[in-house]
Amino acid sequence: MFSNALKCIGNQKYSCVISKDIFTRYLTTTEVAAALRPFYFSVHPDLFGQHPSQRSTNENSLKQLSSYIATVQSRKRTAPCNLEFYLRDKKNESSTFRLVKIHLNMNDIRTVVLTVLKCCALSTEYVDKIPKPVQHMKAYRVMTDDIDFNDLENDPSFSMSAFNSKIKEAKDEFRLKVWIKRNYELARKLTAAHQPLREEMIKLKKSFLDRLGVLDIYWDCGWNERHFMGCLQSLKAMTEQYPNEMAILRGRTLVFAPFTGVSLDGHIMLYNGEVRHNWLDSIKKIKTYDETLQRIPAFEKAVSQVLLNIQVVRRKFMPKIEAANYERNLQQLTTNINNYLSRKSYPPEWPPTLKDYEIVVENEAGPLMVSPTGQFITPCTCPGVLLVKFITENLTEAAIRIDNYKRDKYVERSLHQQCIDELHLPVLHKDDNVTPDLMIHCCNQLLRCKDDLEYLKGLHLNITTYYSVLTDGTVCIPWNWTL
Repeated sequence: MFSNALKCIGNQKYSCVISKDIFTRYLTTTEVAAALRPFYFSVHPDLFGQHPSQRSTNENSLKQLSSYIATVQSRKRTAPCNLEFYLRDKKNESSTFRLVKIHLNMNDIRTVVLTVLKCCALSTEYVDKIPKPVQHMKAYRVMTDDIDFNDLENDPSFSMSAFNSKIKEAKDEFRLKVWIKRNYELARKLTAAHQPLREEMIKLKKSFLDRLGVLDIYWDCGWNERHFMGCLQSLKAMTEQYPNEMAILRGRTLVFAPFTGVSLDGHIMLYNGEVRHNWLDSIKKIKTYDETLQRIPAFEKAVSQVLLNIQVVRRKFMPKIEAANYERNLQQLTTNINNYLSRKSYPPEWPPTLKDYEIVVENEAGPLMVSPTGQFITPCTCPGVLLVKFITENLTEAAIRIDNYKRDKYVERSLHQQCIDELHLPVLHKDDNVTPDLMIHCCNQLLRCKDDLEYLKGLHLNITTYYSVLTDGTVCIPWNWTL
């Protein structure tokens, strides 16, 4: 282990004195733990379970000793430390104890360990067998041109500087201009390789639209398009084998999703992880699902009425949910609010009506929050008293966010198209968690720096919170990128 200290002499620009302290080694963390093991076994608090005073003293002193050792091992300056430990009297196995006081005021870990062991009359044989550090002092004058500063990288004096330098290098690698240039060829290669699959998928999708009369088929599973293609091929086989049963899909939207059933929008959901027979069974039950769907407006109206005509809506980018589950969620929240109103009335701070506000009812694992778009989001299990209190405290904030969203969504739409046109992007998407204000910021930055981002041309771009190139060639960049 080398500890190097450089000191400039006078005003000489290149001449330095290098002082090298050469040590054979320090005690390692493992060696310290092994040396102190007999000590820990002697003072461990569990040995004093029937004696709370002694147990507490040993616990506190062990914490102080651990902190002191960690400070010494990290080569930092230590403050004097006085410790007290109770040890059982070896000569008398009854409830008699011996109090040991230890004073620590040294910066050498070997000396610390030896002091603790000797104060407790424990063997130091293990430490004695470990070679002592040998120090040689040597000073000489050299020209700085002869110094290889790379040797200093692992020295504790320079470690933080080297660490900060590496952080800066890592950050520079994730500047958009550098990252895009480095990954451009990969993205183009993957896009080109994926193009035949994409074209075949478009043809297969169009054949379903024409043959089955469905309004649309899309993918909402988070997996890549190869899985979408596999689902389409399975659906094709079903259509050929069961043409009569599949006729019920006419006029509907078909979605490959994380569950099977009917969504709140009336879309037919097919879980991509299920076999075709399960899909077929679900399709045969569509009429039953539709009956549940027809009851939803009445339950939403019930929630609206108990909350002064608030608008019961679905969250922007809300995760898909089965209609039957949503019905149960609405029933439960209505019951909770009615229980509150049976004991109390609406807060005086509330306006006569909440018709200008929106609420989203989610399952029991949902959050209680105001969304970025100004909607009140609540789990169905939220007690009425908590929901009323939350709405009361956030009426002003919700109104501000609603106004901002109404303004931002039109600005976002305009900037989105402008980016596609001026940056020559065939596709520009965003993740659901990128709200309009974040997308506006990102689009403005892209347009402002378009002359420095020529490598974006022709790429399929997706605005997210991370950098990545997907297997189909889609390029993901964070909304808050830096050039």
